[in-house]
Amino acid sequence: MLGDVWGTTEAETREPFPCDSYVQDPSLVVWRSVSIEAPIHDVWPWLVQLRLAPYSYDWLDNRGRRSPRVRHELPDPHPGDPFMATGGRPAGVVLEVEHQAHLTGRILGVTMTYRLQPVGSSTTRLTLKATGKLARGLNTVVSLGDLLMARRQLLNLKQLGELRRSARPGQP
Repeated sequence: MLGDVWGTTEAETREPFPCDSYVQDPSLVVWRSVSIEAPIHDVWPWLVQLRLAPYSYDWLDNRGRRSPRVRHELPDPHPGDPFMATGGRPAGVVLEVEHQAHLTGRILGVTMTYRLQPVGSSTTRLTLKATGKLARGLNTVVSLGDLLMARRQLLNLKQLGELRRSARPGQP
């Protein structure tokens, strides 16, 4: 499908993700990935902070409010908690969490997993897989829309995750 993969390797698309167990025979399956030059412990707090703001195009999905650029050191969410926030309001529900490994939730009928994997000691691979059963004809539209929004979100999370690394004295 057009727009179903961005930044994700073929091998990553074959791996199981927690979201797979929540949607049987999905009509929509998309992957988005980015490598972040920071260890998992510097990236995870930004994923947890998705419940404060979407970190995508704030003018569109956050009613013009800027997503926070300061870490709030929030505790990990629990199943049943709000998954994200948009326009300052909670949206979706957390389904599953494994500290510094993955955050899985459902929003607007789509189930998604944000997965973190170490690449060496100082790089993190962030992969988002989203699945859902959509009405006929919506898959391409949703996939392309998600491509734009999720790409911006992951690039913003990358930039924020790398901030701490660049702020450390003695680092190149």
